[in-house]
Amino acid sequence: MFRNMPMRAAILPLLYVLGSLPAQAQSWPTRPVRIVVPFSGAGTADLLTRIVADRLGAALGQPFVVEDRPGAGGIIGQESVVHAAPDGYTLVVSSLGSLVITPAFTPLPFDPFKDFTHIAYLGGQPTVMFVNKDLPQKTLAAFVAYAKAHPGAFTYATISYGSQTQLVNEMLQNETGIQMTYVPYRGANLIVNDVLGGHLTSGSLALSAAAGQLKAGALRGLAIGTEEPLPAFADIPTFKELGYPDLVSSTWFGLSGPANLPPQIVARLNTEVVKALQAPDVQARLESEAIDTKSLNAADFTAFFRQEVVRWTPIAKAVAAKAKDAGMAPQ
Repeated sequence: MFRNMPMRAAILPLLYVLGSLPAQAQSWPTRPVRIVVPFSGAGTADLLTRIVADRLGAALGQPFVVEDRPGAGGIIGQESVVHAAPDGYTLVVSSLGSLVITPAFTPLPFDPFKDFTHIAYLGGQPTVMFVNKDLPQKTLAAFVAYAKAHPGAFTYATISYGSQTQLVNEMLQNETGIQMTYVPYRGANLIVNDVLGGHLTSGSLALSAAAGQLKAGALRGLAIGTEEPLPAFADIPTFKELGYPDLVSSTWFGLSGPANLPPQIVARLNTEVVKALQAPDVQARLESEAIDTKSLNAADFTAFFRQEVVRWTPIAKAVAAKAKDAGMAPQ
């Protein structure tokens, strides 16, 4: 009996901790919760997170503190949460770019599924393809026809090589057989200005980046990546209605946490996030920013996440191979 005492002494504290987890989950949160945004401030991820954090704090009675921690395309901030305790007090913004597309270009120091608990879909912005209003080719069909007849004559730009918006252009070229010359840029405003000035034929960006010039009529939207036409941009057809359903696309963000978050905490967070995003005043704010939302439970969000990996990985790997041949890399 005495030989077994050291093992029993080691096991008993562990059993106590494991036994206390459900009780801790029931009382959560009892202190501030940190949400890491692994991107620069003032972007869509930061905006969505701060809107949701305010609502979560009001609903759950504890502050939800937003911490912008950019670097390495989101990897630095996300890796910091992988090693956090799975107690619901450290969360992170996940994204299509950092956890779905980036792995095709560079190995990640973590697994997008084994090392995370995916909680809720926050929102995303559709891709819009646009040209100068004075370009003779006024529709996507005319644009494609001219590009077919003049390979390489048209240029296009996105904010970085390997971005989701660039992958949409690659898919368009694959589906139509056209060849456009890619020009990498580091800023959305630079792309908009150079399309306005006639230095670029076309740009592909998240809708909000070009929304002002599109509404003003200085830019012409050839197609947008939404499932249905947007009332605020009724003059821009969707890729889907133009015969390119595979180009329905959104640069989306979600809320995630470390692996093995207690199910009670996951369910509570998901319920409150969905409720926050459905509030009429929040919907009005998001609509003004051209951000779409989805009311998905945690299981459905995780399934959606996996579907996005299946969907985007082949084209991302093809672009990565092309980038390697050209001596380029995602920025």
